[in-house]
Amino acid sequence: IEGIGKSIASKINEMQTTGTLKELADMLNRTPLGVVDMLGIKGIGPKKVGQLWRELQIESVGELLYACNENRLTALKGFGAKTQDQVRKQIEFHQSNRGKFHYASLEEYANELVEMMKKKYNTELVSLTGSIRRRAEIIEQIDIVVATEQPVDEKALENKYGVKLNIITCRPQIFYSTLFKTTAHEDHLKQLTAVTIEELGSEQEIYSAYQLTYIEPELREGLREIELARANKLPRLIEFADLRGILHNHSTYSDGIHSLKEMAEHCKKLGYEYLGICDHSQSAFYANGLKPERVAEQHLEIDRLNEQLHPFKIFKGIESDILNDGSLDYSSDVLKTFDFIVASVHSNLKMTEEKATARLIKAIENPYTTLLGHPTGRLLLSREGYPIDHKKVIDACAANGVIIELNSHPYRLDIDWRWIPYCLEKGVKISINPD
Repeated sequence: IEGIGKSIASKINEMQTTGTLKELADMLNRTPLGVVDMLGIKGIGPKKVGQLWRELQIESVGELLYACNENRLTALKGFGAKTQDQVRKQIEFHQSNRGKFHYASLEEYANELVEMMKKKYNTELVSLTGSIRRRAEIIEQIDIVVATEQPVDEKALENKYGVKLNIITCRPQIFYSTLFKTTAHEDHLKQLTAVTIEELGSEQEIYSAYQLTYIEPELREGLREIELARANKLPRLIEFADLRGILHNHSTYSDGIHSLKEMAEHCKKLGYEYLGICDHSQSAFYANGLKPERVAEQHLEIDRLNEQLHPFKIFKGIESDILNDGSLDYSSDVLKTFDFIVASVHSNLKMTEEKATARLIKAIENPYTTLLGHPTGRLLLSREGYPIDHKKVIDACAANGVIIELNSHPYRLDIDWRWIPYCLEKGVKISINPD
């Protein structure tokens, strides 16, 4: 295999046969655990971590935060006050997120726990509850309700991820009222009047007792759902069957791992009608962004595949970087060759709200922009989104007929769902994409 010589081949063989690398194990034995933890702090790479360890004898994230607060990092070559401040903010963000998990990382395990408890306690009256049942973006604990008179030892449950488990037990007669009360956000419950629901036989019956149409768990956040249920205007939740195709996907032309043909054929098998290919534009050198000649090459392949796969359709798209001044990443001659353009920010994420908002609005006003990609650039539990005035950005999309992306990568989930009602109120379409 090209690129694999004797040295890498021997390492692969060692990992396959022993499950580890001796050289790595030796290095880890010589490295304090806290120094390894420091590698998880954004904004400082391995060289800077080594420098902090060797020159300031900092051996943990806590010591590093202390050093930042004592203004010690500025004495080091390559560190200034700005870097020190960024490191401090990243550590504080990192520490505030301990014990938090992306919903998608726990979903399968949480459902396995429910099935295991059904067997163990010989009852179907077991359910996820709380934030994980509402499918919140970030989960701090897995809550489960089980109808059993037996004591439950939470410590005896296999805990794969170190996530906190909260098992709520109740009598079978009050299972549904317990599930109802523990699922909803407290703001949802506060909006309900006092009604006797203790021994009702389903959550549908409970909502009927409140003279409301049934509210799905995902909506029980205490926003406008009670008002909508009262007026019989609750939205129907989107299901997989509603998705007719997907835009914003990356192929091997940039940083994807499957070819255009493989992706198109797979989407066709899934029953989709179309695929919008959206590889990175030329400024994204780190992601093998496409120079104009490779754009032309891809477009020829798309034409060939569209003939073969008809009526399935591949749309010619690009994820164009929004440059610092808000312009897109190609000349008009190249931009006009695409069927659609997703405009996204990937660089210079530290602008003020005013500048970041102006940058997005300039891109939205570009006549070639079809869709605004992951509007805040946030990475849940890793990077806060850049500050934008959501209302101004959404209003600009409404004025220019630009669609806003709901980037459904579980680390992004951007635009934040809380802004979607405002988008819909303004007539702005939402495009649900996997990125």
